[in-house]
Amino acid sequence: MCRRLAVVAAALAVTAGLAVPAAGVAKRGMLVGIFDEAHTLYGEPEETFPMLQSLRVQVLRVGLYWGGKFGVAKRRPFDAADPADPAYDWRLYDRVVRYASQHRIQVLFSIYGTPGWANSERGLNRIPASFDDLKAFAYAAATRYSGTYPSRTGELLPGVRYWLAWNEPNNPVFLQPQYARVGRRWVIQSARDYAKICKAVYDGVHGTLLQGERVGCGATSPRGNNSPRSPRPSVAPLAFLRALSGAGLKTFDAYAHHPYYGAPRETPATKPGNGTAVTLANIGLLISELNRRWTNRRVWITEYGYQTNPPDRTFGVSWALQAHYLKEAFSIARRNPRIDMMLWFMLQDESLLGGWQSGLISATGQKKPSYTAFLQLPR
Repeated sequence: MCRRLAVVAAALAVTAGLAVPAAGVAKRGMLVGIFDEAHTLYGEPEETFPMLQSLRVQVLRVGLYWGGKFGVAKRRPFDAADPADPAYDWRLYDRVVRYASQHRIQVLFSIYGTPGWANSERGLNRIPASFDDLKAFAYAAATRYSGTYPSRTGELLPGVRYWLAWNEPNNPVFLQPQYARVGRRWVIQSARDYAKICKAVYDGVHGTLLQGERVGCGATSPRGNNSPRSPRPSVAPLAFLRALSGAGLKTFDAYAHHPYYGAPRETPATKPGNGTAVTLANIGLLISELNRRWTNRRVWITEYGYQTNPPDRTFGVSWALQAHYLKEAFSIARRNPRIDMMLWFMLQDESLLGGWQSGLISATGQKKPSYTAFLQLPR
């Protein structure tokens, strides 16, 4: 506890002097970046980070897993708010922030995944029994990556200023249950639960009293069936946003969304045929809903991409068309004064055909035309 208080005091002193690490200083205009874990969190950073720097990546999004195989907290900590608690293993994430800092790339950490000890082994996509545990973990993470926290060898760990609460909470893959029966009606339980997740992460990160921290909430999937009785119920993004407001969500710095296309024939400017979907072409609907419920919240696009054919013959577009759509999509986002960040998913195609194939590089290492298109985007 004494060590934690000392770290906070040091952080406040540095913040007061405006000595924020270079990798944590936001640049003017819309930030351009990549969402990639396979080649940054688990891959070979010596090869990946120089490539990201050569691509002029400003922000790298990676998951910061609370629980699970790569989780920081595989057992219950004694003092969950203390990053030095022996239950925590930060080594994988320390490596990411060090490499990112060396290559002048900012990190966006997505806090996700409930440890088994926090919810009676119900799964990563189920809420914790106590949201205080999540809040304490967010506080510990923000303290460790404050830019003033010493590693075991004594050097200060680089700072992280961008945070995201969970991932696609309107998608049952990442948060369950989506609906619950209350009396004779169905309620959007995922929104009720996510409002608490967002508040816990926001309160934990901002509880450090560091200046410049930004916490994004939402990170919503572009579609949902709004059908609680379906075999796989999910919630459309606008319905989810309204339910979040109804659940009492008040505090967040930015609202994140993933406005993916629905079919290969859809361009970034094509309005979705599904009236409940929110893609890049009609993201103004989401911004209008935000305006009705919260004042001037910023918008982050924390995932976007087009898969290519080859290799994906079902959802992919040609390599040339991917490059064209990449430029068009970033241009649309940049013209929107509310959008502060846009991240492309992903750096390199997955090796399995059933995986995701939206990389700027093929699985065999061949640079697609989109590699050059990304490099040439204005910063």
